Amino acid sequence: MAEFDVFLAHNSLDKPEVQYIAVALKRRNLRPWIDDEQIPPGRTFQDEIQQAIPLVRSAAIFIGVRGLGRWQSWELKALINQCVKRNIPVIPVLLPGVEQLPENLIFLQEFRWICFSESISDEHALSLLEWGITAGKKPRTQPQSIPTDNLDSEKGIDYTRLRNLLAKENWKEADAETYRVMIQAVDKKEGKWFTDDELLNFPRTDLRKIDKLWVTYSNGHFGFSVQKEIYLSVGGKADGKYYKQAWEKFGDCVGWRENNSWINYSDINFDTSAPTSAPMGHLPLVAPMGDLPVLSNEFNEFVSVRIPLYVSVICGFVIGYNSSINVGSGVLLGVCWVGVYWLCWHFSRKSLTYKVFRKL
Repeated sequence: MAEFDVFLAHNSLDKPEVQYIAVALKRRNLRPWIDDEQIPPGRTFQDEIQQAIPLVRSAAIFIGVRGLGRWQSWELKALINQCVKRNIPVIPVLLPGVEQLPENLIFLQEFRWICFSESISDEHALSLLEWGITAGKKPRTQPQSIPTDNLDSEKGIDYTRLRNLLAKENWKEADAETYRVMIQAVDKKEGKWFTDDELLNFPRTDLRKIDKLWVTYSNGHFGFSVQKEIYLSVGGKADGKYYKQAWEKFGDCVGWRENNSWINYSDINFDTSAPTSAPMGHLPLVAPMGDLPVLSNEFNEFVSVRIPLYVSVICGFVIGYNSSINVGSGVLLGVCWVGVYWLCWHFSRKSLTYKVFRKL
């Protein structure tokens, strides 16, 4: 019996996009074979791939704007051979930026292909890919039944409102309610933010309850566990530490970054159609007071602790010991201090989402 549902043949330069699709397929209860998850260090690619190909039920050939990779070309020949011998589906998949199959790939012209022309998170294309992998079984269109009646909490939190908001697809209010219940769980008042330790030691029962509600009512599209899988797929680690490159790639995948810049909170997709129009893992954001928290721990510590400390010392010295300062200059200095303090507070808002991944 085959151990994998689909072999993902791809150019290594297209790996981030293919890893994203692999995560999406896992959310649909499919088991993809992808090299970086299956080939141990010290093993040769050719030997491992030769052993893997006979064990798959189908194969997806990903074609990006850079064309086929060196190993991918070899894989294609082996997969076509298996297709003839075992009658397994071979599915050409066009990644964003590719509109047609290259003319030189003659063998693939015979197969119906799938196009992610709009976005890598195109739900329709993902459903077609699932359909091809499952050999004609109709893709699921309804969320899997996950019990949500049990809303027990370690901290005595009432999750009824969160469940009702998610059931109504009111994603923006549900995101705000997620922040409220989480800040309650760490015994803080609304408007405050989380410390590193509070998220690293967040009550596991409550975190999993919140996650299950999001996963259930978004049909597996949103939730902390969904975000965790994406974060791990781009090189992050669920150890509570900050990895800048992985965090930025994660931001790109979930739609929190565009053109190498973090977007504003007002640009977050809270439409009722979000589970089909927004990237997988786009929510929850869990940001108080309309902030989009995306900065690193190091920068946060610098602007929220050190700068205010340095500025306050300097202002105290000037005001306390410079007797020649006039009233106008004093007022101006005060205004500048308020501005600096506001900027420090505003830019110190950061996402610590990756810290809760350790508890899932």
